Amino acid sequence: QVRLVESGGDLVEAGGSLKLSCVYSGSFRSINVLAWYRQPPGEQRELVASAGDDGSTNYSDSVKGRFTISRDNTKNAVYLQMNSLKPEDTAVYYCYAEAVVAILPRLISESWGQGTQVTVSS
Repeated sequence: QVRLVESGGDLVEAGGSLKLSCVYSGSFRSINVLAWYRQPPGEQRELVASAGDDGSTNYSDSVKGRFTISRDNTKNAVYLQMNSLKPEDTAVYYCYAEAVVAILPRLISESWGQGTQVTVSS
């Protein structure tokens, strides 16, 4: 019930910056969690950062201090500002949303975007 569209992936040199955007739409009551995951080549998908509807944020140790997640509920969007990029940040980045689609009974949906490629050259 939630559609997610990412943008902003690109090829960048090590030490550079990128900002990913994800716009969400659809039928839902509220969004509990918005998050960014990534999947490096040949590896499993991993959590990069998440933002709760209470303003809380969480980061993986590998990006803490370099990446910043932010959400703009007025624009139905979530962003990932990535600074001091490293070659090991190369991956397909996915936007994720956990939404409340019904109150009674309470129904939760999980949705994924199609992904955007980030490549960091050394």
